[in-house]
Amino acid sequence: MGAVHRARLGLRDRTVGATTRDDAGFTLIELLIVVVIIGVLAAIAIPVYIGAQNSAKDGGVKTDLTAAKSAAIAYSITTQGQFPSTLDTSTLRTFGYSGVSVEYPSGKAPQWAGSTKPASNAANFCIWATSPTGTTFSVTEKGGVASGACS
Repeated sequence: MGAVHRARLGLRDRTVGATTRDDAGFTLIELLIVVVIIGVLAAIAIPVYIGAQNSAKDGGVKTDLTAAKSAAIAYSITTQGQFPSTLDTSTLRTFGYSGVSVEYPSGKAPQWAGSTKPASNAANFCIWATSPTGTTFSVTEKGGVASGACS
């Protein structure tokens, strides 16, 4: 073997050795790209998740109002037109109202409009509640649940 050939073999051994050494890992640029990708995905996913939570809370309020309305009407029918003084589970449980399904802010659970029960045999009544998201919903004796307070 000539000197040139030995030199080439030596160069080859050095370059092969350089790629098989124990210096595996990620470069700083690769790590930064991963962090940026995770940040972009989080920026998209977090607002969607929060929106889904708020929709679920509002849906729970609407369900509670519908159940309270049905139970109040059933109570009125069995008591010759009298309405319960409050819309609580102790009074309305036997009429299908099992209580609230969401955690309401203080004083914002389903209640009579004006905080007083309707008169006996009242043709009109309204029940309202405020969702944990801050949205107020109401339901009347003839209508479904709507956004906004009792009018």
